[in-house]
Amino acid sequence: MADQTISTIDAARLGQVPSTAAQIAVLAALAATGTLATNILLPSLPEMAASLQVSSAAVTSAITVFLAVFALGQLVVGPISDRYGRRWPVLTGFAVFCAGSIWCGLAQDLPGLLTGRIIQGAGACATSVLSRAIARDLFSGAALARAMALIMIAMAASPGFSPLLGGALDHYLGWRSEFAFIGIFAAVAAIAYESVLGETHLTTRTPLNPRAIAKNYLGLIVDRRFLIPAATVSLIMGALFAMFSAAPRVLIEGLQFTPIQLGLFFAGTVMIVFSAGILATRLAPRFGLDRSIKGGLWAAATGSIAIAAVSIFHPTFVPFLAGVCVFLLGMGIVNPLGTAQALSPFGDKAGAASALLGFWQMMGAAIGVWLAATISHQAMFALGIVLTLASLAALGIYTRRAKAD
Repeated sequence: MADQTISTIDAARLGQVPSTAAQIAVLAALAATGTLATNILLPSLPEMAASLQVSSAAVTSAITVFLAVFALGQLVVGPISDRYGRRWPVLTGFAVFCAGSIWCGLAQDLPGLLTGRIIQGAGACATSVLSRAIARDLFSGAALARAMALIMIAMAASPGFSPLLGGALDHYLGWRSEFAFIGIFAAVAAIAYESVLGETHLTTRTPLNPRAIAKNYLGLIVDRRFLIPAATVSLIMGALFAMFSAAPRVLIEGLQFTPIQLGLFFAGTVMIVFSAGILATRLAPRFGLDRSIKGGLWAAATGSIAIAAVSIFHPTFVPFLAGVCVFLLGMGIVNPLGTAQALSPFGDKAGAASALLGFWQMMGAAIGVWLAATISHQAMFALGIVLTLASLAALGIYTRRAKAD
C-alpha cells in the first residue's frame, strides 16, 4: 500500500498503543488544547481588563494574538514533524504551552499577558495540528473517519464546556487560576501522550528545506483530492466560529440571556455535535464519504438559511435554536468526514497536509468571526448571512468534486 500507514497491530507490537480507546482519548486531548486555552477565558475578560488596568476591548487582543500565532505556527510544525517525527514536536509543544501558561498567570500588565499568549499559541499549534497527523499515521479509510469524528467531538466539547469551567474558576479562584488549570491539563496530556502513543511516524521522512516545504504545500493546493474537501471543511469551520463569536451578542444583548444561560447554551451545543459525530461514523461505512458529506452540507445550509429567515421574520429563541441545531448537525458530519477525506491520500506527508488544513481552518475562523461582527449591527441577521454564505459556498465547492469524479 502506497501510504504505508502504521496499523494498530504494528503499533501495539512496538508497545506504543495499548488500545484504540486510549489512542482516541490522547488525540482528543491534543486537539482540544488550543480551543480550551481560548474559550476558557471568555467569561473572565472583564475581570482581566480590570486587573490589568486596560479596557475590555484591549484585553480581547489576547484572543486575537493567540489565534494568529496558532494559525501561522501550524505551517511550520507540520513539515518539521514529517522530517523528524511526531514525538518531539508534540512534547516540545506541550512544554512551550505550559511555559506560556505560567507566564500568562504571572502577568502584571497587558504586554506581559500578550507575550505569554504568543508563547502559548506557539505551543498549542503543535499539539492541535499533529493530532490529525497522528490519526492519519494510525488509521486509514473508515477507521480514520471514525477517529476524526471522535476527535471532532472533543474539539466541540472544549469550546462548549470551557466557558462554564472558566466562569467557575474565575468566580472561586480568580482569572489567573484558568491559566494554572490549562497548564496542568497540558502537563497531564503530555504524560499521557508519551505513555500511550510516542512516535507514530514510521514511514519515509520528508526532507526539511524551504524548497521541499513549498513544493509540498503547492502540491497539496493543486491536488483536488486535498483542495476540495479542505476548502469545504474550512468554510464550515469558519461558520462554526462565527456562530460561537456571535452567540453572546445574539443571546445576551438581543434576547436578554444571562451569562450562565449563555454557558448552558454552549454546553448544549456539544450534545448536538456529539450526536452528529456518532451519526457520521454510521453514515460513512454505509453511504460512503462523498454522499455523507453532501448530506451534511445540505443540513448545514438548511440550518443556516433558517437562521437568516428567523432573524428577518421572527427573531426569537426557539426558532433560532432550531436553526442552530440543524446547522450543527450538518457541521458535525462534514468536519470529521471532510478532514479524513482530505488527509487520507497523503500518508507520506500527513504533517504538511494537516498543517495546511489547520491553517485554512483558522483563517476561515478568523474571516467568519470578522464578517459576523461587521456585516450588520443586528447580530442574528449577520450570523445568518455568514452561515448561509459559507454553507452554500462549501456545498458548491464540494459538488464540483462529485461532478469531477
